[in-house]
Amino acid sequence: MESVGSYEAKTHLPKLLERVSKGERIIITKHGVPVAVLMPPECRQKPDPGKTIRELIKFRKQNRLDGLSLREMIEEGRR
Repeated sequence: MESVGSYEAKTHLPKLLERVSKGERIIITKHGVPVAVLMPPECRQKPDPGKTIRELIKFRKQNRLDGLSLREMIEEGRR
């Protein structure tokens, strides 16, 4: 991992960001002391709607209301 001074980082930020976008990590230092790290964001996977629906169905099968109706629960919450 390469390090650059804060002045150089400010002056050459677009070039540094281009390098970071290609996967490189760069340490920014101030008077030789590391103060920040430029790195690409972690790639977050989009949630799979099908998986979410399957998990909801599984949850509903495992959790029953034992005779309570939705109306009764709403009324209970209003008291």
